[in-house]
Amino acid sequence: MEKKVSTAIDAFYSGNNCAQSVIKAYVDELNFDEQLALDMALGFGGGMGKMQKACGAVTGSYMVIGIHNSRLIDNPDERKEITPLMIQNFKKKFCQRHQTDQCVHLLGCDIRTEAGQEYFKEHNLKEKVCSKCIESSIIILDELFTR
Repeated sequence: MEKKVSTAIDAFYSGNNCAQSVIKAYVDELNFDEQLALDMALGFGGGMGKMQKACGAVTGSYMVIGIHNSRLIDNPDERKEITPLMIQNFKKKFCQRHQTDQCVHLLGCDIRTEAGQEYFKEHNLKEKVCSKCIESSIIILDELFTR
């Protein structure tokens, strides 16, 4: 798990958004097309298109859950049943750790404004909030995947 966290954090500080960073941590384990997955996750950073809705680390985790289940569960009906339950469980665990899964509330500022972007930088939220959300997303995913 520590290697996945390191991979994700390195990806995040190398220019990937939070959703892409979580996905990148699972490329080797789940053996999927990295570039396609990163392209699909491109618009999910900053809370889905920088609208500050669901945290990108969370939406990236939802994508990883889908890939994980399509790799491990052959029966499509079973996949359709289990995947939403895993996503709900993930959300519950994430919110227990962070009180919310909404980017705007996690950051406490509106990154769509100049003042919000200044606040983000001045308070080092990339490290203090975003990196922590990426890390806990991977911890939660690994907990879900080892059950």
